[in-house]
Amino acid sequence: MPAEAVVRRLRQCALAVAVLHDVDLTPADDGVVLPGATDVLVGWAECGRAVAGEDPESAGARERLADWLVLRRALADHHGDDLAERARPYAVPVLSPRHPGLDWIRKAVPGDALHLGFGFAGLDPRQPDGVIAVPHELLRAAGVRPEAWWAKAVGYLERMGQLAVQRFAREPRPVLRPMGDCDVVTLLGSRALRTMLADQSGGLCPVAVPDRSRGWFDLSRVDPAFAAAAWQLTDPAARAFPRPVLVTRDEVVTARVGSPTAPTAPTLIMSEYARNEPI
Repeated sequence: MPAEAVVRRLRQCALAVAVLHDVDLTPADDGVVLPGATDVLVGWAECGRAVAGEDPESAGARERLADWLVLRRALADHHGDDLAERARPYAVPVLSPRHPGLDWIRKAVPGDALHLGFGFAGLDPRQPDGVIAVPHELLRAAGVRPEAWWAKAVGYLERMGQLAVQRFAREPRPVLRPMGDCDVVTLLGSRALRTMLADQSGGLCPVAVPDRSRGWFDLSRVDPAFAAAAWQLTDPAARAFPRPVLVTRDEVVTARVGSPTAPTAPTLIMSEYARNEPI
């Protein structure tokens, strides 16, 4: 159990979450109660893990605790077969500050740039149409054991990768877009898509993926600073890779700083990106 002073600060954080993030909760002596069909008690020690070392009085801690409590309530409401049907593959850049943690990783794509783990579709009521990664520690706290669902999730990813390849065959534009419940970052985990990218580029394909919803793989038309500038323009929650990645059939590797690409007209590209229109 955290020390009394820490509990007091976590209680204040929880009250702030209730007010600022509109999370329905009731602080109790031994934790936070989330009301619902079955009340869920989230102990103070678990709340401490949720803020992940942030100062409990900081905005970052409030955001982390709000996310944890919302998902904790959702996991209690969607269990068993329903939760299994929502399980999806989800990929995160290795160096992302929003990485769910090492125990979340189910597959590391060779190249040290991309990790894959579980996401869940429609679990977060604030993003009913989205897929969100759920840290393994949170799943464990909720009593969810998803190990048996991974093979199905991988199969889903490969089907979506194959559909993305078929779309490119119909519309041969150097643009990557989400397919099904797999965003662009997650699609890079598909061997089918990586094979297509590598084969049409002589075995090694540079790809710019500054946000999770779009990517480009004809970088002869993109200024070297494009990926970094587009990444900066993107909401932190949707950011992907700040620099281009190099894709082969087997690997995804982050390009080194200063890797050469042919310059072009960055002003036009960035104006299109800022308007959220496809290039």
